[in-house]
Amino acid sequence: MAKMNSSTHPDANQIDTKIPMLGTAKIPNKLSFCRFANAPSSVMIHVSDEQLTGHEGAPIFYEFELAGPRQHLYFNPPQTKCAVVTCGGLCPGINDVIRAIVMEAHHNYKVAATLGIRFGLEGFIPKYGHEVVELTPDNVANIHQFGGTILGSSRGPQPAEDLVDCLERMNISALFIIGGDGSMRAAQNILVEIQRRNLRISIIGVPKTIDNDISFINKSFGFDTAVEKATEAIECAHTEATGAMNGIGMVKVMGRESGFIAAQATLALKEVNFVLVPEVKFEIHGEDGLLQALENRLRSRKHAVIVCAEGAGQHLIQITDQVDASGNPVLGDISQLLTHEIKTHFRNKNMPVTLKYIDPSYIIRSVPANANDRIYCGFLGQNAVHAAMAGKTGMVVSQIQDRFVHLPFSLVTRERRRLNIRSDYWRAVLESTGQPASLGLMEEVEGLCKMT
Repeated sequence: MAKMNSSTHPDANQIDTKIPMLGTAKIPNKLSFCRFANAPSSVMIHVSDEQLTGHEGAPIFYEFELAGPRQHLYFNPPQTKCAVVTCGGLCPGINDVIRAIVMEAHHNYKVAATLGIRFGLEGFIPKYGHEVVELTPDNVANIHQFGGTILGSSRGPQPAEDLVDCLERMNISALFIIGGDGSMRAAQNILVEIQRRNLRISIIGVPKTIDNDISFINKSFGFDTAVEKATEAIECAHTEATGAMNGIGMVKVMGRESGFIAAQATLALKEVNFVLVPEVKFEIHGEDGLLQALENRLRSRKHAVIVCAEGAGQHLIQITDQVDASGNPVLGDISQLLTHEIKTHFRNKNMPVTLKYIDPSYIIRSVPANANDRIYCGFLGQNAVHAAMAGKTGMVVSQIQDRFVHLPFSLVTRERRRLNIRSDYWRAVLESTGQPASLGLMEEVEGLCKMT
């Protein structure tokens, strides 16, 4: 499957959207009330600058395979065993995806069984001793009412050979992996090992990231809920700030390398005066620094609200070489640095301030999904089952614009998606805050804006 390119984006000619198949699907699909998405079934989608970091110029159109049930199946449902595993950090909606997969596989396809793998990829490795559980409509019926994942999760890689050994022992035909970009890279490694052994096991991913940073996916499940909860914290910060002379409310939200939660929450709530994200370097001191801008704001309006993504300002912090279990660099605490610098600055100015700091990170990621995310999760789970039963593999299900499509692992693991600070979206964020350009734009982007 090819793309139609009308841009000079550097990677435009290196992207293949073709989805692998285990073999020819020959078994009639008995789903009722159904419009089948038969091959060739694809759609041309304009991938905008909001989805491609640093993209400029003419639009790029890609041809994506549409999600949905196929007229013929590769797997015979009564002989098919599925498995579900959840990996990485928590995110609103994981239980909703699990529930959707189980309900679709049981009620509509009538598969032999769906197994739940406990505590991430560790659950495949015998030495950890995690029990495998059978997932049935009865024991998943109400799990969407709770946050987290009923299966548990873990971080860190496991040998692909050991994972495939376990899939063979359990006679699994389709594995659904719910996880972030690291989990999708692990899924790709599993796929390679399966292909090396010439096995017929479908590997389907459901992308999960509260940071909304998976390449090509403009909104991951749980993001709406995360933004909603972040705005509640920002409202509290604003109340605290306005309740005192020279009050400052500071909120730290999740976002290691991408500032989507901070940006979206800022747009949703117009009371943010400064938003700091990993994509933009800023200075604390000096005429164009944060402290001077904050001082100007307090002198004119007597209060201020700062929203800071956890990965912002890492260039200002002494970074170690430590990494977490997923291989991500351990971040420095930008909020601690800002708190110290703000208090020191205004103390030296003999200007009393009241600073209230709120960190809602684990509240944001641990709550149940809201209505919009629940609907989204339902579609993702259902379409993941449709893809697996048709013999698709090496792919994730996602929504791009208003269409549910299949994306190959190679596409979603290319890079982490980041805010495009040359986009209209980011410009709207800066206009909402009114913060100085020095705190929201890199120098070359500021120059580009002046020229245009």
